[in-house]
Amino acid sequence: MELSGAVTLFLVIYLSCLAITSFKKKLSSKGRLPPGPTPLPLIGNFLQIKSLEILTSLLKLQEKYGPVFTVYFGTRPIVVLCGHDAVKEALIDKAEEFSGRATNPTLERTFQGHGVVFSTGERWKQLRRFSLTVLRDFGMGKKSIEERIQEEAQFLLEEFKKTKEKPFNPAFILSCAVSNVICSIVFGNRFDYEDKDFQAIMEMMNSSFREMSSARAQLYDIYVSILKYFPGPQDKVYDLLGGIRAYIAKRVKKNQETLEPNFPRDFIDCFLIQMEKEKDNPSSEFNMRNLELTALTLFFGGTETVSSTLRYGFLLLMKYPEVQAKVHEEIDQVIGQNRAPNIEDRSQMPYMDAVIHEVQRVSDLFPMALPHMVTRDTEFRGYMIPKGTEVYPVLSSVLHDPTMFKNPHAFNPGNFLDENGCFKKNDAFVPFSSGKRICLGEALARMELFLYFTTILQSFRLKPLVTPDKIDTTPAENGSAVIPPFYHFCVIPR
Repeated sequence: MELSGAVTLFLVIYLSCLAITSFKKKLSSKGRLPPGPTPLPLIGNFLQIKSLEILTSLLKLQEKYGPVFTVYFGTRPIVVLCGHDAVKEALIDKAEEFSGRATNPTLERTFQGHGVVFSTGERWKQLRRFSLTVLRDFGMGKKSIEERIQEEAQFLLEEFKKTKEKPFNPAFILSCAVSNVICSIVFGNRFDYEDKDFQAIMEMMNSSFREMSSARAQLYDIYVSILKYFPGPQDKVYDLLGGIRAYIAKRVKKNQETLEPNFPRDFIDCFLIQMEKEKDNPSSEFNMRNLELTALTLFFGGTETVSSTLRYGFLLLMKYPEVQAKVHEEIDQVIGQNRAPNIEDRSQMPYMDAVIHEVQRVSDLFPMALPHMVTRDTEFRGYMIPKGTEVYPVLSSVLHDPTMFKNPHAFNPGNFLDENGCFKKNDAFVPFSSGKRICLGEALARMELFLYFTTILQSFRLKPLVTPDKIDTTPAENGSAVIPPFYHFCVIPR
């Protein structure tokens, strides 16, 4: 028995050493990656990265290895970029090389490299060019979409008035109001907040967003090579997104039955028309799968980011009542109470503009962005990153870069004001990411945030249920995306 045990122990040690040696040879053949902690076979940097605190773990590694380093999520090498300089150098100075997209494993089963957000290469170029054109044609950044947002803001005001100064949770109402703007572009109409189909879709969207941001999803995204064989968050996310995709497919079929090629009503019509134009082009990416998944990402992205920012913004304005008071004062001076806000007011309201920027900076909704991928072997800061390597530009480290912001972890609208109280830009303001993969809907989101915030604060004072010092801004979930805390508050007519 003793001899048998010794032989077993020897074999375990021998095989482990063999695996480690083989693993190191495999790594060295992949290029000259930036330095980082030594990975273990199969589990990578399990010892250095806490699956429940990925962002914190990466920022801690930055202190040891600098702004550019490599970690291993299981067997996958990930190049991590931290701080304004490193992220700018990659996403802007070497924009083409870093323009690829790697899909989060939790979402891979749904997208498989399709749709405008999770595609790469020629497919992505075709879909992005087309999507930007259609969004602009339907008014993104123009007067027509401004009027649509103003109209929806009035519906939102009515919902707030119905609360009659009693406590309520704003999450669902804000999601509906924001979603209706992108719905008017993608589907050609808004929905009543009581519409059962709309409520069901919104619930699926909110649930999938929470699930994607959960600790379980973070664990799966790191150790997918092992966990893909077991039930997990990937199944729930797939089912939830599948429900939304099924609704989109139903709307596509309805549009097909009533399509008038010379009079497109919405994004779906425009895509169907393009599909017909390119039906004989074998390299065309205009097909039903890309239509459904592009519409899904536009619908999803056009809802969750802005509504989450509004929720965080209201909470921060209650935590800092002196900021809310100054916003009210500026609204009264520039707009008054006798007309609705418009986008031209923004240039005359530097404090409101600064507050919205600071809300976006502090809320930090996508701390690690969506993962990028290098499109070819790329030389970067003396290292060689092989084609296909995943890259994580840590946007949180840019938004909190101490070289770009004073007291970066404090809420301070002064970060975006000069000594004369005029609005000032900051190159480290990257909540929409930067470079070729910058958010498609940035112009729309910026317009929505200004008009929704200003319209609500023109009519109401936000009242918390606890004293400001007891307001907790800790996220409900903090994974690939940040979920704002759920709270109740009161709106008091001004």
